[in-house]
Amino acid sequence: MLRKRTLKIVKELDAFPKVPKDYAETGSSGGGAVSILIFLVMAALVVSEIMNYVSTEMHFNYEVDAQIDRKLKINVDITVAMACDALGADIVELTDQGSHTEVEGQLEQDPVHFELSDRQRQYFATIQHVNTYLRNQYHAIQAVLWKSGYSGMGVEMPRGPLESVPGEAKACRLHGSIYVNKVSGNFHITAGKSIPHPRGHVHLTDSIYREDHNFSHRIERLSFGEVGPGVVSPLDGDEVLTTEPYKMFQYFIQIVPTKVRTLAHSVDTYQFSVTTLNRTIDHSLPGHGGGGAPGIFFKYKFSPLTVIGTEERKSVWKFTVRLCGIVGGIFSTAGLLQRLCGYVTNLLLGHFSKQQHSSS
Repeated sequence: MLRKRTLKIVKELDAFPKVPKDYAETGSSGGGAVSILIFLVMAALVVSEIMNYVSTEMHFNYEVDAQIDRKLKINVDITVAMACDALGADIVELTDQGSHTEVEGQLEQDPVHFELSDRQRQYFATIQHVNTYLRNQYHAIQAVLWKSGYSGMGVEMPRGPLESVPGEAKACRLHGSIYVNKVSGNFHITAGKSIPHPRGHVHLTDSIYREDHNFSHRIERLSFGEVGPGVVSPLDGDEVLTTEPYKMFQYFIQIVPTKVRTLAHSVDTYQFSVTTLNRTIDHSLPGHGGGGAPGIFFKYKFSPLTVIGTEERKSVWKFTVRLCGIVGGIFSTAGLLQRLCGYVTNLLLGHFSKQQHSSS
């Protein structure tokens, strides 16, 4: 008895008003359909927001390059359609004190066939196709490349015996890595071996006949620094053929120091852009229009700015606020729509009832 009286007193102390049962509206099939639609839309938006939160973003900043004393690594793998004995490869660095050719490292020279076997041609065509796509679509897929860690195909040209292609091996493959100072320079491949000279070096070309000059070349790799994720070397897969013996091919390269900071990688590397120019050497032309030496010249210079690419996760607080906003916004909007639909329905039904009443 005492327990019942206590429960009655507690119920009377309830501060929240109650709607009488006679005034409460019963559920409807329309309201149930709207509720299901609301929950479906809410689930889709919540899943989309979660996927957006899980994904990362690349942010790019710039700073002045302060590492001017570091050595630069140049990675080379080029095949030229001339015999190795007739070729010389050197680097000339341009400084305030003049030019000099002292660099660390050495390029190996291997006699090869310039014509590719079917297997090699298939491989090289794949490199050309992939790199052409990356160059054309780089700005659209840049973030994907940086975050995925893409750093080339990861395999080298298949090297078979010289007998795999008939004929004598009359071409030369120059490959390896050399280290230079971070100053403007000129890496060139031209006819004749080089010898030191008080003003630099000279190439001995007297013993090489004009018809033996052929600077058709194939670039399998030309990159700067360590291989980094998302960095595309625009000259990889480049192939240039010529039938003119005295031809000069020039590549003007702008090197940009780059720091890659993703969740999986942290690499200091280099990107570069390139402009090409080629012309025929004809010393009979007046002035400097036909001057110069036949060969392949890579003239490079450095950007004073460093690009920093950083992969970052989204803030958990922003994610929470956006999630609460989605849930609250959907409920508020759904309530307004449901009231509006109910009002319009009642208005139409009332108008229809009036017409029926007046007609009767």
